[in-house]
Amino acid sequence: MVDHLVFCTVKAEATPEEVEDLLSSIRALKDDVPSVVDLAAGEDFSGRSGGYTHALFARFEDRAGLQEYLKHPAHLAVVEKLDARTAGRIVVDYEF
Repeated sequence: MVDHLVFCTVKAEATPEEVEDLLSSIRALKDDVPSVVDLAAGEDFSGRSGGYTHALFARFEDRAGLQEYLKHPAHLAVVEKLDARTAGRIVVDYEF
């Protein structure tokens, strides 16, 4: 199994509607990309995130599934929204 984690900081000027649209687009990837085993995304509520405001978790059967996801048009559209609405992000992929 492969886990894909993304932590991002939503820009202060992003409207609540833009943030909800971004989260909805991310969550839709679970149905849009066949290789996704599980996916969740949301806003940090703990205050322990080191400045990151939102996170995404996605799981795949293997590295090939992750690569399929990364190249999928639905994922690329989400990346465009992330680029427009976030100030920065960090990505971690690991296999277990």
